[in-house]
Amino acid sequence: MTRLLLAALAVLCLALAPSLRADPPMTKLQIEVKTHAGKPVDRAAVVVRFIEGRSVAKFGKKIKTNWELRTNQEGVARIPPIPQGKILIQVIAKGYQTFGETVEVNEEAKTVQVKLNAPQQQYSAH
Repeated sequence: MTRLLLAALAVLCLALAPSLRADPPMTKLQIEVKTHAGKPVDRAAVVVRFIEGRSVAKFGKKIKTNWELRTNQEGVARIPPIPQGKILIQVIAKGYQTFGETVEVNEEAKTVQVKLNAPQQQYSAH
């Protein structure tokens, strides 16, 4: 009986082992930054931060989950693979309002389109 139980446990462990070692699902993310008129915003600062989702460790090694980069001349920032789940996207560009949004990513590749607003006029109470 003990041998049978040990054999069953061994088979169960072998069946579960690949799922325990499997990489978390990742997404190739592309951020497109444009003005409301559709003009690409060059050199906009893009910050992407993984918030929550599946495990972000690979064989005990932590996967990079924060990225800070700039858009190219076409207004595009390409983020290397990031774990699927909730991510925070922030975009900062001179002459525009700062953009921030939490996005859910569950696909292998995703493009997020960001439209930046001109700064609002400031008001004074005096």
